[in-house]
Amino acid sequence: MTKPNYHRKIIQLLERLHKAHPTYNIGRHFATALDGYQDVWGVSDRELLFSLQKYEASLDMDRDHIDEEEIEEIIKDGMNLNVIFLEEEEE
Repeated sequence: MTKPNYHRKIIQLLERLHKAHPTYNIGRHFATALDGYQDVWGVSDRELLFSLQKYEASLDMDRDHIDEEEIEEIIKDGMNLNVIFLEEEEE
């Protein structure tokens, strides 16, 4: 029995993620998939693949609930929270 090639599987998964979410960069995928890890330096390829698979599954589940425009709007609003808070204080 041959040992799984985790490196190849990671590359294939990243290709799937790019096709499914072309506006997301690879850094976003890695940062989100590895969010719970404090030190990613020692993460094995096997563990990285597992984390990316979980991340991909969560994206697939969320895809029907929110579209890309809503995500961009949420990010934009998050970057402007100080303006939103100032407007609320003025009212």
